[in-house]
Amino acid sequence: MKSITREAAIARVSSLLDSPQRFILGVIGKPGVGKSTFTQFLNEHVASEFISILPMDGFHMTNEKLIELGRRDRKGAPDTFDVDDFAKSLADVRAGHGSDIRFPIFEREIEASIPDAGLIPSQAKLVVVEGNYLLHDDFGWEKIGDYLDETWFLDVDDELRMQRLIARHIQFGKTPEAANEWSRGTDEVNAQLIEQSRSRATFTVTLD
Repeated sequence: MKSITREAAIARVSSLLDSPQRFILGVIGKPGVGKSTFTQFLNEHVASEFISILPMDGFHMTNEKLIELGRRDRKGAPDTFDVDDFAKSLADVRAGHGSDIRFPIFEREIEASIPDAGLIPSQAKLVVVEGNYLLHDDFGWEKIGDYLDETWFLDVDDELRMQRLIARHIQFGKTPEAANEWSRGTDEVNAQLIEQSRSRATFTVTLD
């Protein structure tokens, strides 16, 4: 698997905009690697009205559903997302049909998703899908890769990633102790699962 720099990634995105049909690019990474920051970086540097971003996080199951299933303490694990709804949205993106597509957005401040808060406009030629489990091979995720034309696995120093992750949990309300425990516990279990999908990606993008 080839590794590319952020600069090469920008050039690649620019070239993908010339695809004759809508192109769906998957961006994968462990918790705290900076997926959203990276996709925004691409969007800003290419600055095209034909790029749209679809985050996987909006497809979290509701907290009520997770409590009912006994999975609330593992929120963020592969089996805590509505994969069927996510796959349906990707199928709509792939089909195109010349119409706008709405999707849910996850708000960390309230730990919940807002239905139809996101928009992929009909003119979008490149849709960047970002998330942890786009190349996972269980719990229904194995069908997601079929909708992606190309996949990038983001790579950053693990200790730096952990520091960012802990800081983010603190920012959104956890105590330092709880943030550290969640990051090195639940999040790290998920990170090891995501690492197993690295070899399935088209490229690895090395971040600073």
